[in-house]
Amino acid sequence: MLSFFLLLVLLINPKIKLNTTENSKPILAVLKDKSSSINYFKSEQTLEEVVKKIESNSELNNKFSIRAYSFSDNISLSDSTLNSQKQTNISKAIQSVNELYKDKLGAIAILTDGNQTVGNDYEFVRSNKKIFPVVVGDTTQYQDVRISQLNVNKYNYIKNKFPVEALLHYNGKNSITTEFAIFHKGRKVFTKKVQLSPDKSTETVVANLESTGKGVQFYSAQITKINGEKNTKNNIKNFSVEVIDEQQKGLILASVLHPDLGALKRAIESDKKRSVTIETNLNKQINYSNYQFFILYQPDASFSRVLNAINSNFLVVTGLKTNWSFLNSKFDFSKSSINQSEDYLADYNKNFITFQQKDIDFNNFPPLKGRFGRITIQGNSQTLLHQKLQRFDTKQPLLSTFEKNDIKYAALFGEGIWKWRAAVYRDKESFEEFDAFIGSLMQYLASNKKRKRLEVTSERLYQANEIITISALYLDKNYVFDDRASLWLTLTNKETKEVKRLPMSLKGNSYQLNIEDTPEGDYSYKVSVDGQVINAYGRFKVSEYNVEEQFTNANVKKLQKLADNSGGKLFHLNQEQDLISLLNNAEEYYTTQKTIVKEKNLIDWKWILFLAVALLSLEWFIRKYYGKI
Repeated sequence: MLSFFLLLVLLINPKIKLNTTENSKPILAVLKDKSSSINYFKSEQTLEEVVKKIESNSELNNKFSIRAYSFSDNISLSDSTLNSQKQTNISKAIQSVNELYKDKLGAIAILTDGNQTVGNDYEFVRSNKKIFPVVVGDTTQYQDVRISQLNVNKYNYIKNKFPVEALLHYNGKNSITTEFAIFHKGRKVFTKKVQLSPDKSTETVVANLESTGKGVQFYSAQITKINGEKNTKNNIKNFSVEVIDEQQKGLILASVLHPDLGALKRAIESDKKRSVTIETNLNKQINYSNYQFFILYQPDASFSRVLNAINSNFLVVTGLKTNWSFLNSKFDFSKSSINQSEDYLADYNKNFITFQQKDIDFNNFPPLKGRFGRITIQGNSQTLLHQKLQRFDTKQPLLSTFEKNDIKYAALFGEGIWKWRAAVYRDKESFEEFDAFIGSLMQYLASNKKRKRLEVTSERLYQANEIITISALYLDKNYVFDDRASLWLTLTNKETKEVKRLPMSLKGNSYQLNIEDTPEGDYSYKVSVDGQVINAYGRFKVSEYNVEEQFTNANVKKLQKLADNSGGKLFHLNQEQDLISLLNNAEEYYTTQKTIVKEKNLIDWKWILFLAVALLSLEWFIRKYYGKI
């Protein structure tokens, strides 16, 4: 009977409520600084010993779930991936554990020297929980004089003077006199005596130097060591200036006034190698041969004489005021438009190969405006940005480049690009990415050189703590990007003659190579393609400047403010027991208990089914045994 009862219950399949209890301890996040400045202060071993004491304390483990992380410019569970990194981002480490654990986080203990080199100011970082900084490194205040900042334009014209502005800073108790100097190719080209004191701890020195040679020129700014100075790494800063023959001149011709004109001018002129003039009087006599590139903004019939006169590369920008009836007969594109406006979002094309252009979040830029209609493309063209209508891909061009009869031109099919520049500044607090994008477009248009199949891009000056990134664009014989090639970079140190041959990796529509831990010195490189007699050459310099070695002591003041602003408390390395006691005795950290109620169908309990089968089998056996079956 019991077996039949169980089967009946299983057929009814009632739901059973189960209560389970979970205990949840608050999380203690222990963040340990693994940047190279910790090694510089010779504090790495002591730091590790303190972390082990925290992790092994039985009372703390009963009260908290302890999670230890290492950080430099990133955060990681593993020490090996971050050992002696050359940048420090304290604010990012704190924000990361806040985002990771949210309400489960109890407290943060951070062991650091407080010297941050990248990221937002950690002093005012938002943390949901208290932060307990443990000061690592030397807290003694030493006499120190340093070059805290150099301001210099990247470009200058040959035989012209250019200013170099140096901000000098002094920490000390006595008045001192020292010398600031600038060297070029080992020769002193500027010198000035500087007097500093506790009352006058900073001074700005301006040097006007003359450009004497073409190309990239390297300089070294130095301030003489003072008595009792411990750190002399911050007494030297290197910089470079590219000396050019003449400025590239551009002309914006417009039929209407629009905010786009100012945005384009400012973006182009952010590169001091270029200057731009805006002209709205198209009847004016203009010597077009004085300009290397043009921007034709919203052309109409008044541009007829202009198009006949210019014989250089140009950018066409269309919009709501564009006369398409006039424009359709002039270029390798046409549009059957109607008198209705439309908003066009951008869709980045990663296969664009006319010039190297990374995605600067084009897809999230505000829409451009234009007349509704379909664009028809003829001839040789490449599209960097496609149109999107209300998030739908149209595969219609928004920004394309064209080449015809040795003339290169580009077309932007929409007005309102000033909003893109504003959006970049809003998100990045800098116009740099947008200005670099416009600069790449203008560089393409300003050059009349025949396109190379292999083009390589790199910076000319790197700091010792930087990752050196070199990228290359390789095209096949039909000038189509070739993603099957094997590219190699041969790097030569000019002083030691050491040669390295390194493979480049395919990333998107380019080949890239990241080189780390490159010693100070002058380098030349050659990029070659396996199986092809095609090479590209370049050079760069690695400065001895290491931002992690610019500090003379731990930044106790900022760490104290970090503790105060979060409601925590500051400790030193020899006070780890005080920190442990404070956390153990704090009543605000306690284990929480929660009951989880789960509903489960009785049929999911397999053992009941097996019991019913077993009982039926037993009943059959008994009946069989007694002859009742």
